[in-house]
Parts: sequence; C-alpha cells; structure tokens
Amino acid sequence: MRRFFRDMNPTLRGFLIIAAIVVVVMLLNLYGALIAIGMLLRIAFFLAIAFFLFLMWRERRDDIGSWSARPKTVFYGSALVILAAIGSYFWHGLPGYDALGLIGVLACAGFAMWRVWRDEHTYR
Repeated sequence: MRRFFRDMNPTLRGFLIIAAIVVVVMLLNLYGALIAIGMLLRIAFFLAIAFFLFLMWRERRDDIGSWSARPKTVFYGSALVILAAIGSYFWHGLPGYDALGLIGVLACAGFAMWRVWRDEHTYR
C-alpha cells in the first residue's frame, strides 16, 4: 500500500488528499470550522503582505529618505493606497466591477510607485 502511494502521480495524490479532507469535513459537519479557518487564513495572508512591504521599506529606507518631499509623499501615499485597497478587498470582498476597480487602483498606485522610483534612480 505504501509503495502504491509513493509511485502514484503527485498531482493525483494531491487530489486524493484534497478529496479525503472534503469527505471528512462533510461527514463531521465541520462547515463552521472551515469558515473560521478561511477567515484566519485571509487575515494571515494580509499580514504577510504587510510584513513583506515593511521588510522592503526597511531595506531601502535610507535611499528613500534622501529623496525630496514630493516623491517621498507620492511613494508612501501609493503604498498606503495599495495596502488600503488590499485590506478592503480582504475585509469586504469585491464582487463584479468593484474587483475591476481594485485592479485599476492597484495598477495606478503601483505605476506611481514605479515611476517615482525610476525618476529618483536615474544616474546621469
């Protein structure tokens, strides 16, 4: 039996594990626990994104600190807009065209950050 699972295609083995988890949840009626775990995972994912952004900022804060006031304001403001948009998505969820608006906000704020970064790092 052990050799059967070891020699099995990894994708098929993964799907069988997922199916077994689904069967256990259905048989034991653990839908409430599943929703709670899902909510905790959403919060953990948002905190992981925020922590990653913090680490990126901490690594480059001396570089950003040498910029003038306007680029610094645009850069930090765009980062806060991205964090607020992602937080709003995780808190409320965005159906339909609201999700498209979220993508637009993330793209515009990301472009603003990239543009400021590129303008401040031109070596002439």
